[in-house]
Amino acid sequence: MLKFTNPRLLFAALALAGALASGCQKNANQLVQNAADNQTASVTKLKIQAVSLTQGFEVGATSPKTAYDVSPTGSSSGDNVTLSGNSWNLYDALIGNLSGDLKAGSWAARIRNTGKITMLFDVTTGISTVTIKSGTYGSDGASTWGLFYSVNGGSSYTQAGSTITSTSTLTLSTFTITGVTGTARIEIRKLSGGTNRIDIDDITINDNGGTGGGGTVLTGKKFLFDASHLENAGSADWQIDADGTESVPIYTGGTTVETKAQSIPTPSYTGITSSTAETYWKGAISSWAVELVKRGELVESLPSGSTITYGTANAQDLSNYDVFVVVEPNRLFTAAEKTALMNFVANGGGLFMIADHTAATTAGTDANGYNPSDRDGDGYDSPRVWNDLMTNNGINNNNPFGFNINYVDISEGPSTNVYTGTNTNAQIVLNGAAGTASKLAFYNGSTATLYPANNSSVQGLFWRNSATNGGTANAMALLATYGSGRIVFIGDSSPADDGTGDTNDSLFNGWSGDAPSGYTSHPALHLNASLWLAKAQ
Repeated sequence: MLKFTNPRLLFAALALAGALASGCQKNANQLVQNAADNQTASVTKLKIQAVSLTQGFEVGATSPKTAYDVSPTGSSSGDNVTLSGNSWNLYDALIGNLSGDLKAGSWAARIRNTGKITMLFDVTTGISTVTIKSGTYGSDGASTWGLFYSVNGGSSYTQAGSTITSTSTLTLSTFTITGVTGTARIEIRKLSGGTNRIDIDDITINDNGGTGGGGTVLTGKKFLFDASHLENAGSADWQIDADGTESVPIYTGGTTVETKAQSIPTPSYTGITSSTAETYWKGAISSWAVELVKRGELVESLPSGSTITYGTANAQDLSNYDVFVVVEPNRLFTAAEKTALMNFVANGGGLFMIADHTAATTAGTDANGYNPSDRDGDGYDSPRVWNDLMTNNGINNNNPFGFNINYVDISEGPSTNVYTGTNTNAQIVLNGAAGTASKLAFYNGSTATLYPANNSSVQGLFWRNSATNGGTANAMALLATYGSGRIVFIGDSSPADDGTGDTNDSLFNGWSGDAPSGYTSHPALHLNASLWLAKAQ
């Protein structure tokens, strides 16, 4: 995004024809990390709702277990693997992604003979129900399998519910377990069918603790970051990892060579530990993605040339993810993509919407001095792309999320005008497991007007310092629900920018904080919002 908060930068930009729309300049002097306000000091714990664990076997670019347990490629007692930060044992089982595997995402567990999949850890708030997807691998014959649970650390197991016979389609089975309120773990056993193989995917354990407890954040949630709508145009680089290159249109005409995101970030996210630096991946929002992985979540990119879909066999169909993150899109969504987005949210998905600054038109600076952020010269920048989604989607064209983005270009460094009410969702996002978000700085961004008459769930989170707290005008960040899904909006991409990425772009660190105003808690806001969208806290 274009950031001119320093007059010297403005005069320099005026001297460089064309730099206004293609740059994402922020005042570097205002984006110095304030290490003294380290976020970890303010981490809080929250209670989560019924779900206490999910496992979808999404393991990145390579599987941690590619062979069955036949010497010398496997252990006679199975092999332990780490999935979403937790240890599992796979005996006569592997994690595969072949065409014959029935899978909800890119990978599924595959079991043969009398193999099994075993949790080597406990959930702590009991088990009320477990749901598991299963199906027959390829053209194999049917097999049977069962769910077993243990309340004594795996010393003994009891079968839950009935034995399941596999079918040629991925089928959801639900098991009810009564009276288990403390520590517990599960094991999935293949019971018959010999060498015929079955696929297991999307295990979900629902706890037995009412509203949950213990401060656990649900792991294994799947985040898809969009890179298909020219999020790398101009001097922008809103990608989690980009190893390739591509020619991208620029606003003045012609093209420029930019880094290109791939579907699966490399190196694999299975190599990320609590001490891994965000430079493990190359992208201006790699800090965000790396932090999600450190919390046990899964991240991928929807690369350039892809189409947003929902309810299709596409491997990166939105139905395979919990949250879709779109940071400053520069191209309109197609009619089919808008239908996919609306249905994804309505059916329970989370949509993270981030915009940037703009002007009354995309022709250039307007009478207020506002600048558009149309980086590819097609007449649309991110506020217009988002407004088009909310007013021209063919399903509900009357701002169904309860807000509209204003065509402005504002800086606020930072706002402390944060929501102070009792809205439960707002309190989770502002005071969640990743810390407290008490400040939000914009370096040339846009605001939103709220329309609670269109969607009563819309709730502002931050407003400009001069605005009315709790009002409908000049909101810098907000949330809403739609159907069974959730939406978060932030009007500037500066707070997500970690200052690294494409070395040819002008990137500045807005993720870690700013000076002299003090720590802005941008990581807490983005991470809490991400987890809330995923229904993980």
